[in-house]
Amino acid sequence: MSINRLLELHDLAKQESRKYDRKRFLFPQLTRDTGKHFTGIVGARGTGKTVLLRQHALEHDDAFYLSADTLDQDDDAWELIRKLNQHYKFRTFLLDEVHFLPDTTALLKRLYDFIDVRILFSSSVALAMQASAHDLSRRVRLMNLHGFSFREYLDFTQGISLPPLKLEQITEGQWMPDHLRAGRFFDDYLKGGILPFSLEEPEPFDFLESILDKVITGDLPSVVRLVVDELETIRRLLRFVGRSAVDGINYSSLSKNLGITKYKAQQYVDCLEKAFLLHQVFPAGTNVLREPKVLMTPPNRLLYRDFEDAKGGLREDYFVEAMKQAGIRFQYLKSTRGAKTPDYLIKDAPTKLAVEIGGPSKGRQQFKGVHIDRKIVFAHGPLPEKGRLPLFLLGYLV
Repeated sequence: MSINRLLELHDLAKQESRKYDRKRFLFPQLTRDTGKHFTGIVGARGTGKTVLLRQHALEHDDAFYLSADTLDQDDDAWELIRKLNQHYKFRTFLLDEVHFLPDTTALLKRLYDFIDVRILFSSSVALAMQASAHDLSRRVRLMNLHGFSFREYLDFTQGISLPPLKLEQITEGQWMPDHLRAGRFFDDYLKGGILPFSLEEPEPFDFLESILDKVITGDLPSVVRLVVDELETIRRLLRFVGRSAVDGINYSSLSKNLGITKYKAQQYVDCLEKAFLLHQVFPAGTNVLREPKVLMTPPNRLLYRDFEDAKGGLREDYFVEAMKQAGIRFQYLKSTRGAKTPDYLIKDAPTKLAVEIGGPSKGRQQFKGVHIDRKIVFAHGPLPEKGRLPLFLLGYLV
């Protein structure tokens, strides 16, 4: 591709970014991130990585936007960047969907070692980027771009700006009345509002289905060796998780129901987690089978079941997503046969916290005989009551 064509595409990308007057909460952090290291943004397709990079290009005259999937097969990314730096004095290069470039790790290492430029890159496949970050050691820092938190959703859709809350503030009731009042929008958020592209897509689940297809047929095969038959098995795996109750979904149940080995089930789940479609939560304790509980990233479950039918699983999907967005360590509590056990153990609280996730009438019966310092039900309801807190409060976590 000619330099003039690249410059034209760069200008078009900047022009396109003018349509977006708001910025994701990650943008200031990205702008403040300085130093010699390169910065990678990893997140699911549709979370706004491309918009972030284009907005950065619009605000910085020395930044150049380059989408890897627009390059021709015989284009040499190293040579193009070298020329744009040497002759046009661009100092920052914004490489979008960088996993489509051949041998990404070698390219980034060569750029780091031999050209005085700053690189910001994005990828919708964390598998490729985590491997690159490991190989590149100190040269790369990765940042995760998730879907909207509930707090960010309120800011974008309702113009409601609320301060974030720490976990201790939530458990101790140290929130403002406005935090509770905004809970009336929580169901809309769960029904697809978590997807940033839902702001401009009238049928977001049609778009989400298209994204799922691109991940399976394009992103995963670009970083993992898969044969055609395996792609259909991966589709069946996602369908099985999406249509099942959340309890009991692990490598063993996937192996049994899909007719594959436990090793293959683990391999597929690992890939799908790194493509931001599934979550794995490992059990607490040492004398337990170390198979994780497998959940979906919200709202993917709604591709397979309607909202009312999917509510129970969707609540747990949301809880896991909120914990992971906030970087809070937690595990699921594995029950013995016939015993009632709370869902999760949060280890990053000031004292160990056992958590049960449920509907508006969820009680504390799961906690009988559980010897943990603090026990809370996060219920799908609008008001706090004794021992129960609204689930949506976790969407304000820092």
